[in-house]
Amino acid sequence: MHYQPPPDAGLTVIFADDALLVIDKPAGLLSVPGRGANKQDCLLHRAQRQFPDALAVHRLDMSTSGLLLLARGAAMHSALSRLFRERLIDKRYIAEVEGCPAADSGKITLPLIVDWPNRPRQKVDFALGKPSLTRFRTLARDAAQQQSRLELEPVTGRSHQLRVHLAALGHPIIGDELYGNGSLDSGERLRLHAAALRFVHPLTGEVLRFDSEAPF
Repeated sequence: MHYQPPPDAGLTVIFADDALLVIDKPAGLLSVPGRGANKQDCLLHRAQRQFPDALAVHRLDMSTSGLLLLARGAAMHSALSRLFRERLIDKRYIAEVEGCPAADSGKITLPLIVDWPNRPRQKVDFALGKPSLTRFRTLARDAAQQQSRLELEPVTGRSHQLRVHLAALGHPIIGDELYGNGSLDSGERLRLHAAALRFVHPLTGEVLRFDSEAPF
């Protein structure tokens, strides 16, 4: 993978307190450092220049934009990790996909596992795959362009879950170079955006709601 992160124009901080951060990640930027010296520029390292105690709690794919939650300090990292582990954080994504799903809403339950010879690709595997659940809602259909806009809720958090599930459904996300018809050379971004986060603040008990409009 030839990694060309977007220029560092500063963080888009949606929320910050002494316990946690919510930052809007641009498409094309790694959430955390990858392997090799050329993959060290990432959202986490950019955040740590301003917030040295920032720690990654979850990740977004490099090609995905949107809301990323970071902990401040080890104790909050443990608390937020527990919320993710117990599925107490509500995440919603917006995607534009190829084709027009017939259903207005539904769920995809295909089990997923890493496609080991073709890493980082994942695949559906009914024998060895881990249980996976994605709920979807069709927001709009464009029959002329043969594409649709969906709201997605990943109940489980498997690697590339939304991308693999939608491709398996016959509606790959537009711009997906791994599971659809996208190409890294085309300049077209993956049309997947982490648009909403909902959770209870581990310290204050306040219900937090964050939204980010999809840039496509």
